[in-house]
Amino acid sequence: MPAGLLLLAGFGLGCYYETNDDVVITLLLRGVTAAAPVTDLHLYFHGLAALLATLYTHFPALPWYGLLLYGLLYAAAVLSFAVLDRLLRERLTGGVLVGALVLFYGVAWLEHGLWFNYVRVPILLAGGGLLFAAQRAERQWALLVGLLALVLAWLIRPSAALLGLLAAAPGALWLAKRRGVVLLLAVGLFLGGAQLLLTLTRSPAAATYRRLDVLKSNLNDFYLSRPRPQTAPDRLGLQAVAHWALGDSALVNAALFQRATRFEAGVFAREQAPAKLTALLSQLARDYFPLLLLQLACCLTIFRNPHRYAGRRTFGLVQAGFLLLIFGLGLGLKLPPRIGLPLVGLWVLTNLTYVLRGVRQPLRLTPFSVAAVLLVGGLYGYKTGHRVLVLRREQAQNTAWLRELRQVATQPLWVAAGLESTFKSWSPFAEPAFAPHSVLSLTGWYTLDPSQPGLRQRLTGTRDLPVALRRLAGRADVSWLLTPEVASWLRTYLAVSRTAGQPYLVFTPVGHCPAVPGGQPQPYQVRAERTK
Repeated sequence: MPAGLLLLAGFGLGCYYETNDDVVITLLLRGVTAAAPVTDLHLYFHGLAALLATLYTHFPALPWYGLLLYGLLYAAAVLSFAVLDRLLRERLTGGVLVGALVLFYGVAWLEHGLWFNYVRVPILLAGGGLLFAAQRAERQWALLVGLLALVLAWLIRPSAALLGLLAAAPGALWLAKRRGVVLLLAVGLFLGGAQLLLTLTRSPAAATYRRLDVLKSNLNDFYLSRPRPQTAPDRLGLQAVAHWALGDSALVNAALFQRATRFEAGVFAREQAPAKLTALLSQLARDYFPLLLLQLACCLTIFRNPHRYAGRRTFGLVQAGFLLLIFGLGLGLKLPPRIGLPLVGLWVLTNLTYVLRGVRQPLRLTPFSVAAVLLVGGLYGYKTGHRVLVLRREQAQNTAWLRELRQVATQPLWVAAGLESTFKSWSPFAEPAFAPHSVLSLTGWYTLDPSQPGLRQRLTGTRDLPVALRRLAGRADVSWLLTPEVASWLRTYLAVSRTAGQPYLVFTPVGHCPAVPGGQPQPYQVRAERTK
């Protein structure tokens, strides 16, 4: 059933990337935005990056990234549906059981394949694997399957795997009881050992990358830090962070964040927290209302039949824990859809393990409950249909923009800023073909990746970013694609970093791509001049 539903939704509705992250990772693995295919992404895809890079090297025509991650998404669906099927099988007849599973897929799983991001996979794979193993804890093969799911989830992104385990832990205890405690202890030891090994073997470059990734996220993504520049270099560095131009380690480094940013609790409480809370409540009500209504139905069932459910206080504490986790993430960090729906979905699955494990008689459907399900399903279906229309339009626009850029930027090397904005809503199975282009990106989170100095070294003979840009200026084999905002910042940045005897760089827009709006990258002519 999960295979059929995943394929049916994919062919009927399409598949779209939620953010630019997945395309950026794919381009690194392909070697388009690096000197060679990147085999170590440092923060995620541990070991898997080398496998994917090798596959892209030998069989570049196939979308290996999408195939691998959708395969693992399918595996996570099988594990979760196996848990739900066993819980419902003795309580629903065959046709109703199939309908319930299809409905659960529609409201709790459809978005994972439709609006894809790699972070969804480790959360679901770890949570589903733990629940599957706990439900069948007496069978050794099931424990091995759960362990394999946990390992794969941890390899993709350790922090996401931990979140999935945390969300599924109460359900594992309810399903396996004493064996669940042993299972969780074993999982904890495994994760602790794996994390310790990763920390001890992390290179200095990877450690710096990880630290700067957290610092820039605190400023740009989570709004925990506020810019407080004291000097002109600090202002220039913070402007670079605001543009996601993170490639110059002499300008953007840990010392910059320590000097020129700070967390101000009062300002955060007055300005950021209310806005984050409003956005979080709106997101929960708008995007997850079917699952929240199902949560409410579970709670009402327990309240109306207290004699059937032992440990109701523990159940209440678990609900408080989930709410604390969701609001803690939403207020302290952020809760994007790629984290929100997997977390809420595992919350629902965890609660169903508590509610259904104590029920032995068949579940009865009343006319009111059927009408409510049809109404909620219809509303969510309408919302999903509207999202598909928006994603299709966005995908078509981004495809047209990139096609237009390729027609005017015909040189084999692109120096680009803002190009990653065209990657959103791409299909995982129709990745953007940049060949024969190589791309030196000046903006984006991946400008922090340790592979980028090596790319500059291969292209220009130096790892120094300002020197590399001056050497690229005026070269006949280079096309410059910049947003006006980044071009303006580059003028200042290169003028400040200029030393005696080095030329000034002049950035001049070259025409305009009709299909590409003003905020997107446009072709520029960049030339070196000895006088300002």
